[in-house]
Amino acid sequence: MRVAIGGAGNVGRSIAQELIEKGHTVLLIEREPSALRPEWVPTAEWILADCCEVASLQEADLASCDVVVAATGDDKVNLVLSLLAKTEFAVPRVVARVNRAENEWLFTEQWGVDVAVSMPRLMVALVEEAVSVGDLVRLMTFRQAQANLVEITLPETAPYVGRTVREVPLPRDSALVAILRGKRVVAPTPADSLEPGDELIFVCTAEVEDEVRSVILGH
Repeated sequence: MRVAIGGAGNVGRSIAQELIEKGHTVLLIEREPSALRPEWVPTAEWILADCCEVASLQEADLASCDVVVAATGDDKVNLVLSLLAKTEFAVPRVVARVNRAENEWLFTEQWGVDVAVSMPRLMVALVEEAVSVGDLVRLMTFRQAQANLVEITLPETAPYVGRTVREVPLPRDSALVAILRGKRVVAPTPADSLEPGDELIFVCTAEVEDEVRSVILGH
């Protein structure tokens, strides 16, 4: 998979290194000459270009990319890159970094964004996830599918503790995708039982989040 990353700051370089280690080809696009340091990620392709200019993106051959990641520290740049990637270069998948919480509403499919990763929301979610037992925590939003990744940590009093996954009557448009149990990650099967302290990871639409919470916690 070929991935273009707009912005070679700490976030962009970290993403690039992780993707390269997983066997992907990565192009880093950076407009500041002082930040163009190929020795920091030597196995990536680097280009000095402006993410907001069509000509620069053509030079970078953005149309050949499977994924574009808009990872700069400027929300305006990330939105423009997302829109150009989707509309001008027909990139199949666009992931965008949201730096300021008040701008999150802009990062939608109308701006070419398939997945928006809100740094402020993610930090808040991680804090809530660490301290919240017995409540639903939204971890991430998938804009294209209009679904959310949410987490519930099971308290001992939850109605389905000790019962199997097949017994849990989840509402429509929701799915249990993982169970985090201590240091284990369990891909749930209908026969798996639920235990106190399990972190249940669901994908569901916003409309049924309250129903998922009600079923799992009995509220």
